Amino acid sequence: MCYPTRMKKTSVYLTESEVAILRRLAEREGKSQATVLREALAAYDEQALPDRDFAFIGSGEGDGRSVADIPEEELMRGFGEQ
Repeated sequence: MCYPTRMKKTSVYLTESEVAILRRLAEREGKSQATVLREALAAYDEQALPDRDFAFIGSGEGDGRSVADIPEEELMRGFGEQ
């Protein structure tokens, strides 16, 4: 994997078990811990995530009535439920 020559130093807070995993992966791969983290971040970023730009389309469809004409009890039905 190729990285730009200019990198910015950062700090990452990890649990003891996460540090142990990072050390183990770095040793097994013969890479630095920083390289393992960069590669993991790049792999995570490359994962195909669903396109959510238009996820709201259709979410506001109704029966054609104006919200002003719908009783409040009907509007609130199911609100806050999961």
